[in-house]
Amino acid sequence: MARHDGRKAADLRPIEITRGYTNNAAGSVLIRTGGTVVLCTACFEPKVPGWKKGQGSGWVTAEYDMLPGATNERRRRNRGKIDGRTQEIQRLIGRSLRAVVDLDALGENSILLDCDVLQADGGTRTASVTGAYVALCDCVRVARKNKWITETPVVDAVAAISVGRVKGRALLDLDYPEDSTAEVDMNVVMTGSGKFVEVQGTGEGATFDRKDLDKLLRLASRGIKQLVEIQTKALRKRI
Repeated sequence: MARHDGRKAADLRPIEITRGYTNNAAGSVLIRTGGTVVLCTACFEPKVPGWKKGQGSGWVTAEYDMLPGATNERRRRNRGKIDGRTQEIQRLIGRSLRAVVDLDALGENSILLDCDVLQADGGTRTASVTGAYVALCDCVRVARKNKWITETPVVDAVAAISVGRVKGRALLDLDYPEDSTAEVDMNVVMTGSGKFVEVQGTGEGATFDRKDLDKLLRLASRGIKQLVEIQTKALRKRI
């Protein structure tokens, strides 16, 4: 049975990754996944936070936010104190990217990722992780070209996807109508080599058993494999 947008249960939404979207950041990517649009930038800094100084290794961190017009109802900007959801998502993005970066190879340098949601239709955090990886790779490319670093610290790809059980069906890449009515909702982050970085799963309106979990993880793994192929293809293009 087709979903409300015509997709099959295991189909991703249409995905478009545009590199070099802005001029100033070393890495800049606009990722569109269905109706969700996120601008991901990566900036290089020749320094590390104070608590990492003198250790000989670098740092990768992320910030995330949603622009006021990203949703139907205007969302107030985060000024000063960051709300809990935003903090949780940006920590997820940072952890996900650090999982595929050799911080020792980065040296005492930092890569700062910014993910700004321009339009939200479900899966903003997963699109942010997927787009931020491509921006990170471009940032590293610029850093090596300028001899800021001597080797690539990126050791694997990373991407993320949502899965869930909606009206009893296991579905891949939920949009907002599906996400908001899901009995079980899950975000999965995996490397290109098939290792899990993070699994966030919640029984929103029902519980789930091991069989459900295994089915959803298989579905996520399949989707992430496709995402990594899309990332790889995007990174092959000249900009």
